[in-house]
This record gives sequence, structure tokens and C-alpha cells, in this order.
Amino acid sequence: MDRRSFHRAGVAAGTGLFAATTGGRTYAAPAHQAQAHAYPAPPYSAGYPAPGYAEPGYPAPAYLTPPYGPSGYGASGYGAPAYPEPGYPAPGYVVQPRAASYGSVLSDGLVAPWTLRQVAAGELNIGYAECGPSDGPVVVCLHGWPYDIHSFADAAPLLAVRGYRVVVPYLRGHGRTRFRSERTPRNAQQAAVAHDLVALLDALGISRALLAGFGWGARTAAIVAALRPERVRALVSIGGYLITDVRAQDEPLDAESEHAWWYQYYFTTERGRRALNDRRLRRDLCRLVWQTVSPTWRFEEEVFDRAATAFDNPDYPEIVLHNYRWRLGLADGERRYDADERRLATRPVITVPAITLDAGRDPFTAPGSSRAYRDRFVGPYLHRTVDGIGHNLPQEAPGEFVRAVLDADRL
Repeated sequence: MDRRSFHRAGVAAGTGLFAATTGGRTYAAPAHQAQAHAYPAPPYSAGYPAPGYAEPGYPAPAYLTPPYGPSGYGASGYGAPAYPEPGYPAPGYVVQPRAASYGSVLSDGLVAPWTLRQVAAGELNIGYAECGPSDGPVVVCLHGWPYDIHSFADAAPLLAVRGYRVVVPYLRGHGRTRFRSERTPRNAQQAAVAHDLVALLDALGISRALLAGFGWGARTAAIVAALRPERVRALVSIGGYLITDVRAQDEPLDAESEHAWWYQYYFTTERGRRALNDRRLRRDLCRLVWQTVSPTWRFEEEVFDRAATAFDNPDYPEIVLHNYRWRLGLADGERRYDADERRLATRPVITVPAITLDAGRDPFTAPGSSRAYRDRFVGPYLHRTVDGIGHNLPQEAPGEFVRAVLDADRL
């Protein structure tokens, strides 16, 4: 099977993170995850069954976010979350047997039970999906924008049945993740999101994990690898070295690269803010981004709708706006992250074992096959370019993503 067919096999193999199909070899879910009730699935097409859970409705936020200013914000006090951890059933995930060009990555008939959980971590109550043995080596998969945990719907179960404990959190402002206090600024600077990841590891009692992500997730994983290497077993970074130096953002790019970042500039305007706060316009915008940054990915509308539910989080517009405005130096961060941001502005090296993946059709892929950032990785290192694949690489080419995780763990 050639590489392009392999990518397509990976996408076709997946049927949804919280969905169940029949066929293939199955593994029973742990007894403690079993539930007496089941959720009927609406008729989905093209082999994508309905998710086995109901996303909650998101009430309108009852707070006014304070303006970002040079004075910064101190840590606000908050209590335990007011709602219990959800008790969703553990649906099965089945991958049909098929040949694959990389060993048995996609050749098994697999089933991995998943659970959705909530955990109080730092200033957030983080929603996350988990599968695999509780005592296995941990892989944390981190999504980018505008995506959600379903970017790993096809890849994560393949890791779980190979003995990994796979944790897939919603980033702040996405899906089931909530701020624990109305007084907390809706800040999305890179250091704040990285602190969320460390807080999640602490809350789950995870001392070290293999971190893998793309977009916002790759940046977050790289920051933790650079500033807290003792917490990182290995790193898979899609897109290379994505740590942001805000001052360097003042330099213009070539016209084609600037064109690819159109939405970043749109979000600096009042029109962009209003579009993100309008559900229909927000979804249209995010769908267009999917299409333009993954030009060869022919996703079904059901696949987009499944992810777009996470964009209905009441904090989503503010988080997205602040992230992109902060990157351009148009919004302030918080003083408590100043020391971290000063270190990140120096482009610190990453010492942990790392694999970088460049997606060949991603308009944000740096030219030169990793030459632009190779010197930032000083530990054991491999680089691969995945031809014909766009920005959402874990979902477009799950086999390549799984292969990178397995190889990074052996570096």
C-alpha cells in the first residue's frame, strides 16, 4: 500500500472517539466503566456513527471579562467545582482489520473503551477523554484550533490497545473545559495554556508523559518540554518548533504566508469579534479554515459537526480572540506569566527525545524540511514530512501520527 493509500486507510479505519461499531477483535471494557443504560444513535452517514454521549447545552456566561491591561491579574480564589463528574458509559471503538504499510499500526481489529471525565486542575475544570490501561505509560494528545479532542478519534485507540494510557483534554475555552471562577481573566497566551497542561498532569497524578499535538497543542507541548523537561517522556510536535516570540511577530512574512493567516488579522477587528460570537458565522469560519488548511481532506459534514460542538463553549470567542491578538502584541498577558514569557522569547532548546512532523499540504509548514528549527532540538531527534496531508494531521493521517508516537517513545 502506498503512503497516500495508507493515509486514507487510517481515516477510513476510524469511526469516532465515543462511537461503537461491530466487527473485528474486541476487548471488554473494564467492569467499573459499564453502565446499565445506552444512548441511541441518530443516523449518521459515511461510516461515522453518532457519539455515545450527549454534549451539554452551554448557558450564557454570567460574567463580564475584565479588560486586559498592563496591571495584570493576580491568582483569583475559587472553590471546588459545583457540578459532579459525569458518569457517561464507556463506548467501544472498533477499527476494522486492514493492511498497513507500517507493521500492525492499522492492521488489527481493535476496540478501546473510552470515558469522558472532569478534573479540577489549576484555574480550570478540565474535560478530557481517556482510554487504555490506567497503569500504562501516559500519552497526552493536544488538539489545535479550530479543532477538538476528535482530532485523535482514530489514532488514540490504536495507542490504547498497545498499552498506553491516552489522555485527550479539551483546551481552555473548548468543549467541556470550564473556568472555575468567573473572576479569572479569559487569557489564552501561550504560557497560560502550558500551565493548564502541567496542572492537568498534577491533578491526575502523572509525573511524566509523552506529549503529542498540533497547532495550539504542539505549541503547548513544546513549552512544557522546554521549561519542564522532567515532566516530559518524549515529544511529538506537528509543525516543528512553534513557541512564539511576540516581538518577532512584528516582522512581515511573504505574501502567501500572510494570506494563510487571514483569520488571525480578522480577529483583531470588531467584525471578527462579532463573527466569533455568532454561532452560525463562527461555524462557517471554522469550516472554511478546515477546508483551506487541509486542502486534500474530504471530511464529512458529520465529522465537522461533531467537533464544532466544542466551539459552543461560552468562553470560546474570548479565548480565541485573546490568543491571536496576544500573539500579534495587541493584547496584554498576565504578569504572573512574565518570567515564563521572557524565557520563551529566547527560543529555549528542547532536550527531551522528539519527533517533528511537517504536513506537506499545511500552509503553515515551514519550508526547508525542518532547517528553520532543527537547532532547537538538541536531544534524540527525528524529522518526517508527511506528503499530501494538511494541518489536522492526526485525523487525516492517523497511522503516521501513531507511528511517530511509537518511535518517539523508543528514541
